[in-house]
Amino acid sequence: MITDPSGRALDYLRLSLTDRCNLRCVYCMPEEGIGWKPHTEILRFEESLRLCRLLCALGIRRIKLTGGEPLVRRGLENFIRELREIPLLEELTLTTNGLLLADFLDRLGDDARSLLNGVNISLNSPDSANFARIARRDRLEAALAGMRRALAAGLPVKLNCVPLRGFNEQDLAATAMLARNEVRAVRFIELMPLGAASSLEGVPMAEVLAILEREFGALSRDYSRIGNGPAVYYTVPGFAGKIGFISAISEAFCAGCNRLRLGADGRLRACLASEVSADLRSLLRSGAGDDEIKNAVLRLAEIKPAAHKFAGSVVSGGRGEGGVLPEQEYCRIADGMYRIGG
Repeated sequence: MITDPSGRALDYLRLSLTDRCNLRCVYCMPEEGIGWKPHTEILRFEESLRLCRLLCALGIRRIKLTGGEPLVRRGLENFIRELREIPLLEELTLTTNGLLLADFLDRLGDDARSLLNGVNISLNSPDSANFARIARRDRLEAALAGMRRALAAGLPVKLNCVPLRGFNEQDLAATAMLARNEVRAVRFIELMPLGAASSLEGVPMAEVLAILEREFGALSRDYSRIGNGPAVYYTVPGFAGKIGFISAISEAFCAGCNRLRLGADGRLRACLASEVSADLRSLLRSGAGDDEIKNAVLRLAEIKPAAHKFAGSVVSGGRGEGGVLPEQEYCRIADGMYRIGG
């Protein structure tokens, strides 16, 4: 079991498969895009698979595939099939913008339900014009088609919405309405000031809740657990699905953090807001053995911060001055969400 200085068991891995994306969301990357990392700097599927096996041996039990947009990565279907063969892996889920989801699930065919335990779809507005303003691409219908295909395949679907001042406040109730029938949950995620998001203003969760209660009446807190994340859920009368709030800024949930993040470039991070990482790609390609890689993971866990500090990096505990391990093993990075794996 991987534990950190705060006694938290780390059993959940967010695995980014690419930094590339077919949208240009205003809170994620510039309109002109970014300089993609060369393919040689991205983990090959066999490298990711080896790391996942080692991490599962250390205690990881749940993996979420992220990006960038993971569905732009060719050969993902076979990678998923191989991941599911890891005996200790209990749950495998996917987060996507949904644009390529319908075709992807068609390729998985009847195996989709047995291979994936659920799908999260980013949907910041059900209004085509506002969707296009945020995503900088007019692709709402493709995203909704992906959602419908996932539901038809019998997959549990959660929708993720980032409330943005001046972009989608007027659509929040309509977004929540998508939980009325088949969608398992609609979650509202507080804007985190990382990368391109630093220049935008989010809508605090208390304000989002007030907007929804004006529309639907009082929401009732639901204490059942849905998934592996920190969302707080509420029920709405007449809704089959739930409404969730992920309040990283106004109600920091770090005390219950159970995750590690493996970037597409092979850097493992213990905290979204800390720049300290373990360069597992270099270890893999230098011929490191399994024990050496496992020890690098465990040493990173030793310096997992007790809480995020978005104004700067926080590192506590561990070895070395200020809790930072030797430069050849742990370095400082400043990547956007599309590379960290949101």
